[in-house]
Amino acid sequence: MRISSKNKDINFDNYHVIEGDLDPTQRAWIEVNGIAIEKNVRQLRSRLKKNCQLMAVVKADGYGHDARVVSEYAIKGGASQLGVATLNEGIKLRSFGINAPILVLGNLYTKKDLLICFKKNLMPTISSISECLICNDIGKNHSSKFALHLKVDTGMSRLGLEPDKFIKSFNKIKAFENICIKGIYSHLASADESNAFDPKSNTQLQRKKFQELLKQINFDKNNQIKIHFANSAGMLLGEDFHFDMVRVGLSIYGYNPLAQVEDNLFLKPALYLKAKVAFIRTIETGVGVSYGSKFVSIRKTKLAVLSIGYADGILRNLSGKINVIHNKKLYPQIGSITMDQMMVDITDSNDIKIGSTMLLLGSDGDKTISPIDWANKSKTIPWEILCSFKNRLPRVQVN
Repeated sequence: MRISSKNKDINFDNYHVIEGDLDPTQRAWIEVNGIAIEKNVRQLRSRLKKNCQLMAVVKADGYGHDARVVSEYAIKGGASQLGVATLNEGIKLRSFGINAPILVLGNLYTKKDLLICFKKNLMPTISSISECLICNDIGKNHSSKFALHLKVDTGMSRLGLEPDKFIKSFNKIKAFENICIKGIYSHLASADESNAFDPKSNTQLQRKKFQELLKQINFDKNNQIKIHFANSAGMLLGEDFHFDMVRVGLSIYGYNPLAQVEDNLFLKPALYLKAKVAFIRTIETGVGVSYGSKFVSIRKTKLAVLSIGYADGILRNLSGKINVIHNKKLYPQIGSITMDQMMVDITDSNDIKIGSTMLLLGSDGDKTISPIDWANKSKTIPWEILCSFKNRLPRVQVN
């Protein structure tokens, strides 16, 4: 179902209607602009060195945007591969008819999971010889080669072959007849920190370690093994981090994780978080608002109750720290954010009514509220803000 509203074309096709003709925008929802994703990917690709490819990281349901929409538009923008965190995420993308190469960034270690991975034409991340042996057996049993990526740990201390064992392990793995190494990669631990350009920073030392390891292994570039290292921040550090491919997450959604790089980075946020006013009331001076009455009115105050709360993913520690936008004006959220609702001071408004739409994240005229703003106010990171939005918030495609 597709309907038109003011200056928008809204696609409800991906929204599952449980009963009747329920409007997904009747309470609170997320609007996703696929064309913004496509343009962001094109813009980011224009900054890559020649012949470097871009993997769009669409894990965690496309950072809360809807992995299907993000994947389709990222591919339109020129992404050559997709990255997911779990086997199930990869299977879902295949069920949508997405045929691009997909790398599972998480660790699969059981024969059952690796067999499913093989049958769904997904590439696992390999961090040990034991997993390679399973993959080789699966390939042999199917008279085929199992495509995979090898990971080496250069400083994250998470997944990956240990660097002092990587060269020996690689020489063993490349001799396996039923394995096809499609990529070799590592992951940056601190690329978004302010000192990332410093030659002595952990980021630059990780790059040097990775390059030294690559020099010591013998692999034929004609086999189309993709070397990749950079995340969004790493990509913006320059061509030394690009190698054959970059893995870009946050930036394809419209956000710059590297404050030092701002020139000509024309990224557009693809997510708008909205909620409707469910109720309006007026309180007198000296009246407490919400749990704990941590906010007490100092004047006669008109309140709008929005149908959205921490059960939707709005962090409770943002209580009293954020604003919402209506008709290009900011209004403060007051009192504790509750499970399903929050209160906004609309005393200075004459046009907000029950049913009015309020913008929590996004832009309206010269007013913008970003997940980065929320992250700074709640002392976390924008990745957590975006990944906090729950499934009960419908994702609606808007172009």
